[in-house]
Amino acid sequence: MGLSIDEQKAVERFRQSVAEPSMTQLVVLDFWAEWCGPCKALAPVLEKVCGEYADKGVVLAKLDVDKEPFIAAQFQVRSIPTVYAVFQGQPVADLTSARTESQLRAVLDQLLAKLPIQPGGVPVPDLAPLLAMGEEVLAAGEAERAQSIFAQIMEMAPDSAAAAAGLVRAMLAAGQVEEAEGVLGALDPGLAADPLIAQARAALELARDKPEDSELAALQAAAAAAPGDMDAQFAYAGAAFAAGQREEAADVLLRMVAADRAWNEGAARTKLLQIFEAVGLEDPWVAATRRKLSTILFG
Repeated sequence: MGLSIDEQKAVERFRQSVAEPSMTQLVVLDFWAEWCGPCKALAPVLEKVCGEYADKGVVLAKLDVDKEPFIAAQFQVRSIPTVYAVFQGQPVADLTSARTESQLRAVLDQLLAKLPIQPGGVPVPDLAPLLAMGEEVLAAGEAERAQSIFAQIMEMAPDSAAAAAGLVRAMLAAGQVEEAEGVLGALDPGLAADPLIAQARAALELARDKPEDSELAALQAAAAAAPGDMDAQFAYAGAAFAAGQREEAADVLLRMVAADRAWNEGAARTKLLQIFEAVGLEDPWVAATRRKLSTILFG
């Protein structure tokens, strides 16, 4: 019907991932983009609630507007995040304003009461407690045990972005960079686009710079000996974070921004933002460090 080859492929992808499942189930369609902060904040809410409602016939589909501009245009998406409920191939509700778990549950309950949804399949186990356990174990420094927990979750739910991201971060904490690369490389393309996976990938990029203890000590000594040498400070900050010393890395980078925020086209600030993404924008440490950065930048 006058579509280009790329547009035809986009339509086919949409048919398989959204239109066909929506014939019997309620598809929550999330329009997002990698650069969209509010999208990343909303994603965990959508994933948690849709997971809870999976046995009621609710499924979550994510569409990257940068990769699928044709489909986004068909839905007249003008800003993101935009979230629709789709049933039998048609949008039946705009869920964009449902930003909290309770709001989303309320809207889904209303829709499920009206629509002839056919749940089908086996109820998805509640992963939230297991994921929380994995995160707690990882935060306590037990990387190998956390690996085991996240790996078991992935066996139960291979499409869990939270479990895959947790497994990658646990591997990185254990120094298993190549193994973490293998996990990311083997992910389904749809899962690989998830914001949680992007966070894990950012952590991997930083972990590749992990130095030997002697190299880290040398970089630290060089930075201490020349406080005004921005290259030495920057090299030490990157190595410190890769070695697990995020507080030290952030302190060095914050001092660099305070001294010369324009140095090397804002490299210190950019590195800080990369660290924030790797740790997770919802992490309390990130929130506190972002406030320090804002104070430096805006007084």
